[in-house]
Amino acid sequence: MNSRSGWFTHLVFFSLVGSLAALSCARVYGQGPYANHLPKRIVGDYDSGSKYLNPPFAYSAAQIPYNELTHIIHAGVPFNADGSLSLPDGFLEPELINMAHASGVKVMLLTGGDFYGVEANGTIGTLVENIAAFVKQYGYDGVDVDWEYPATQQDRLFLVDLMARLRKADADYVLSIDAAPWGGYGYDVTALQKSLTFFNIMMYDCAGPWTAYGQLNSPIFWDGHDPAPWECQPGGSVESTATIFLSKVPAIQLNMGTPFYGYHYTNIHHEFALCPNAATTQDQACDYAVTTKNYGPDIKPMINKGGWKRYYDPVAYVPYMVKVDGTEGYLTYDDAFSTYFRTWYADWDRGLGGMFMWSLDADYDGHSQDLLDAMYQATVGGSNIAK
Repeated sequence: MNSRSGWFTHLVFFSLVGSLAALSCARVYGQGPYANHLPKRIVGDYDSGSKYLNPPFAYSAAQIPYNELTHIIHAGVPFNADGSLSLPDGFLEPELINMAHASGVKVMLLTGGDFYGVEANGTIGTLVENIAAFVKQYGYDGVDVDWEYPATQQDRLFLVDLMARLRKADADYVLSIDAAPWGGYGYDVTALQKSLTFFNIMMYDCAGPWTAYGQLNSPIFWDGHDPAPWECQPGGSVESTATIFLSKVPAIQLNMGTPFYGYHYTNIHHEFALCPNAATTQDQACDYAVTTKNYGPDIKPMINKGGWKRYYDPVAYVPYMVKVDGTEGYLTYDDAFSTYFRTWYADWDRGLGGMFMWSLDADYDGHSQDLLDAMYQATVGGSNIAK
């Protein structure tokens, strides 16, 4: 989840397997009723640094539509090898907590950091004490832990221990982690579900500077025409990643992720094209030829304008843009249609507990938030379509 982790160096029917997993979970913490009478969770990642963006795109607590959310994850406060926390300048926003709570919305602290240092130094107890003290002092409702990615058996056990200790610190915490299927081995989801309120599935970043081909950032269904499936598999679509997690985790504990940003490949001119520079870069990827663009300020003004034309992948159900004249430029992203359909499919066709996104500010164009509105509409009205 490169876009998110950068601040650290950020249906109706349950499947049979998911139902059986639910029976094995002794307790599911903090599930409903949700704020604003929402039938499913809508969890919004709020980047504390977004309030310092240049106008009109500056995004603070005042711009958050609390009526369309159930939870907010406030990013973020990293920790050090000795278990201490490093509070970024300007991070604290008492008005965020106050305004959210006035609408019944829970606010969680996003943290991550030197996991390996804490492991090596045996400072997990200090870390948990410091997190718990911070949460209590500033009025948070729980904690979200972002680790990309645990790599060893020791890491797996450490994360399970960390979340169990946080749960023991307060049985009422809303607790979550951010996990992706290609994180693979690192997440012991069977053990983690005993402590967590929910998992945030990072179903995005199939595209990016780390790929050699012009991937789709977040396919809803896998397009078999993709010439390089290894760049995003396993779990390279909402459909397949839901299946992976439902095999071990109760549906109520799963939030499907959606990106409010996309990737601009500057040296290719069609979907799934091979970056010509990949043959010479050290990691054999597109690298510097790919840039990140946020939907509200960057992508929305480009749609079918300035020589760009929007298309939809007929299998993946997500949009992309290329240049009308065939010159270099390929942009993979999500719009209101794909966000609505992704939400409907995850919530009401696959029966997951809700949705989350990175990040709220990336949808803001100075006056509207189209993608969040689409998530909200699919959440409140999607059950009627499912019937």
